[in-house]
Amino acid sequence: MDTIFHPDFKSTPYWWDALPAEEPPQEELPARADVVIIGGGLTGLNCAIELGRGGATAVVLEAEKLGFGASTRNGGGVSGGNAIGKGLSGSKGRSGETADELVKAMIGDAIEGLDHIESIVAREKIDCFYERTGRFIGAFTPKHYVGMQGKMGQLNELARADAHMVPRERQREEMATDYYYGGMVINRTGKIHPALYHWGLMEAARRYGAVLVGHTRAGKLTKLADGWRVETSRGPIEAREVVIATNGYTGGITPDLKRRLMPIASHIIATEVLDPELAASLIPKKRTLADSKRILCYYRLSPDGTRVLFGGRAKFTQVSPEVSAPLLHAMMLERWPQLKGTRVTHAWTGNVAFAFDYLPHMGQTEKGLHYALGCNGSGVAMLSYLGAEIGKKILGQANRVISFDGQDFPTKPFYTGNPWFLPMVGNWYKFRDWLDRRLA
Repeated sequence: MDTIFHPDFKSTPYWWDALPAEEPPQEELPARADVVIIGGGLTGLNCAIELGRGGATAVVLEAEKLGFGASTRNGGGVSGGNAIGKGLSGSKGRSGETADELVKAMIGDAIEGLDHIESIVAREKIDCFYERTGRFIGAFTPKHYVGMQGKMGQLNELARADAHMVPRERQREEMATDYYYGGMVINRTGKIHPALYHWGLMEAARRYGAVLVGHTRAGKLTKLADGWRVETSRGPIEAREVVIATNGYTGGITPDLKRRLMPIASHIIATEVLDPELAASLIPKKRTLADSKRILCYYRLSPDGTRVLFGGRAKFTQVSPEVSAPLLHAMMLERWPQLKGTRVTHAWTGNVAFAFDYLPHMGQTEKGLHYALGCNGSGVAMLSYLGAEIGKKILGQANRVISFDGQDFPTKPFYTGNPWFLPMVGNWYKFRDWLDRRLA
């Protein structure tokens, strides 16, 4: 291995080190439930919790170990609705709303995601290092800075973002770098330990009566007169309702949903423990960080403040750590040259799911399957929230129809769910980023 790799290197998420070494005992698959949820991540567990609170029996199926996917592999940033709206130009809502009206409705609903995270963490007493510390988004070029400045008013008005601009001459108040041309601080965002959050959700779901069945792959779905029959690798189960909560791992059992999503790999590294003074100097206000590049990077300190966790689209597809880690390490040094010589202890990959309109989607298929999918890399809060909303909807407890429910969920002609074109898109984005920086 290259010298950037620590002798104790692991190709598993840094977050998993905080979990018990052994999984909980495997639960038996019942013959019937009120609701079967396919996918044991944040969407499925939040749905199961709401169903249990309302008195319904939920069974959660996960093909791997519970939380195997992006729910415990993400960077731990929690957004507050500020990423909604970029795919809405010229579109109309379910009832003919204009694009502006739809933006307002969706941002209004999206900000509920952060409130939901804070509510469930407090209510269920989940010890997951949640903090509302804000995010600094670095402007990759002066033009990007101007663009951010133009959006700030809308973010503050609609998303209650509590955002302000940071000019380049004050950038080191936010991070120890001259790499960016200033940027924007969005205070209404947080950060979390995703694996401990997921673990806390599992414990809460069990308290409310959910049955969590890992290492059980769902198969054929058959519509019955009074519900559904779900074939699994451990036998069949019948239920009144079925929820698809598979996001970036959506597969062939729901081909119509699969063809509406682009699974995109996101890669992360964790550094070895840093000198305390150096670590503290990197992000003085302990925010999460991101940038305005097309091939974006997102990064932060570990919850104990001793390491850098640095993520991004090193490649748009699944690759080994030997490929992704050196690329991410080089990107990290571009921003923080003072980390030269720092080694990598962990490198891992997870799939995020992008929709073709860059919007989250919740709804039901023509046959009646419920789903919440496509959060475009901002799913910690949004998918938690939408999962809970599906639970309320099934229970008949939803007091309103949220704007994401039932919107048109587009695809492209001949697309079947295999994004073969992503490497070409990635190379084009990389060239555009290079050109923007040169022109700057």
